[in-house]
Amino acid sequence: MTAVIEVKNLTKRYRDTLALDDVSFSIEENTIYGLLGRNGAGKTTIMSILTAQNFATSGQVRVFGEEPYENARVLSRLCFVRESQRYPDDAQPRHALRMASMFFPNWDQAFADRLVDDFRLPMTRRIKKLSRGQLSSVGVIIGLASRAEITFFDEPYLGLDAVARQIFYDRLLEDYAEHPRTIVLSSHLIDEVSNLLERVLVVDEGRIVMDEETDAVRDRAATIIGDAAAVDAFVAGREVIHREGLGRVASVTVLGTLTTDDRVHLSAVGLDVAPVSLQQLIVRTTQNHPRTHEDEGALR
Repeated sequence: MTAVIEVKNLTKRYRDTLALDDVSFSIEENTIYGLLGRNGAGKTTIMSILTAQNFATSGQVRVFGEEPYENARVLSRLCFVRESQRYPDDAQPRHALRMASMFFPNWDQAFADRLVDDFRLPMTRRIKKLSRGQLSSVGVIIGLASRAEITFFDEPYLGLDAVARQIFYDRLLEDYAEHPRTIVLSSHLIDEVSNLLERVLVVDEGRIVMDEETDAVRDRAATIIGDAAAVDAFVAGREVIHREGLGRVASVTVLGTLTTDDRVHLSAVGLDVAPVSLQQLIVRTTQNHPRTHEDEGALR
C-alpha cells in the first residue's frame, strides 16, 4: 500500500518539556487508524504538526510526499476535527457547514443533510448556545461529509451520548466502505472504537510504543486464571504485564501468543484463558512501559 504520511525522527519540545521524542512512523492510504494513548502522551501534538497547526522542533514530516506547512495543495486534502474546535461567536451550525462545503473539494451536501437529521442538530441556533453534544455533532458532520483524503478526529465525539456515538461509528463505516480514505481516530473510548480500527498507533510519553495491525494486537496477550501456584508455574519466564489475586486464585496477563501446546497444557492443569481486550492491552502496556524522560506534564 501507499504511505500518505511519513514521519521521521519527529521531536517537539516546549521549553523544558519533551512532548514528542524522536518519533517515526508512516500512515497508509485508505486505512482507519487508531491514535491511542493516555492524556499527555503526545497525540494532539502529532496531529497538529501533521496538519500544519503546530511546528516540529526537529525531524521530517511529509504528507502526500510534501511538507504540509503553508501548502494549499496538501491542506485542501486534509480535515482536522478536534474537541476544542472554535467558531465565531455569532456563527450557527448552518454557517459552519456552508464554510466547510467551500473548503473541502469532496464535500457531500446530501450526506451532510442526512447527518444533520441523524444527530438532530438545530441548524439556526448559535453555536455558543449549543449543548456539548450538539457542538460535537457539528465537528463530526464536517469530518464525515468533507470526505477529505485524510481525516483526523481528535476526540470531537466525546460530548455525544452513547446513541449518538453509535450513529457516528455506523455512518463512518458505511461511508468508508463506499468512499475509502485515510481516517485517524484519537480516542479514550478504546473498546468502543476497536472494531473500527484496522491499525493502531499507541503513543506513550512522546514515543510510539505500538504500531501494528489491530488483529495482530489482539493476539499479543492473554489472561491466565486459576490456582495461584499453577498460574505462577505457567507464567514463569514469560513477560507479565498485570497481576491480580484473591486468596488462592490469581489472574495474570502475559504478553505473547499462546501456542496449541500451551492451551492443551492449561486445560490439563485446570487453568482458564481469557482474551485481553484492545483497551486492556493498551492500558497494561502503557502502565508498564519504561519512562524515557523526566516529564511529568499533561501535554496532549
